Amino acid sequence: MTMTMETLDDYKEQIRAFLASNFYVGDIGALNDEASLLDQGIIDSTGVLEVVGFIESTYGITVDDSEILPENLDSIHGIGHYVVRKISPIANA
Repeated sequence: MTMTMETLDDYKEQIRAFLASNFYVGDIGALNDEASLLDQGIIDSTGVLEVVGFIESTYGITVDDSEILPENLDSIHGIGHYVVRKISPIANA
């Protein structure tokens, strides 16, 4: 498997594009990276499972049940950092 060196900003843009195409977001450009996706009504509990599926299929990582936490999945920033931690060679060493 060939890995490209993507940055956190690249991941955030991919996540933002996923949210825009799969959930109702009035103005995706106005969605702050730190904003709670649950509190803003963008995703619900079923939406969290869709985000998990997106992460697993897009980045080839497994999201353990114990990792389905607000700090990992409730904002673009949190999801981006979670993905970086999971795919970083240092984190997996």
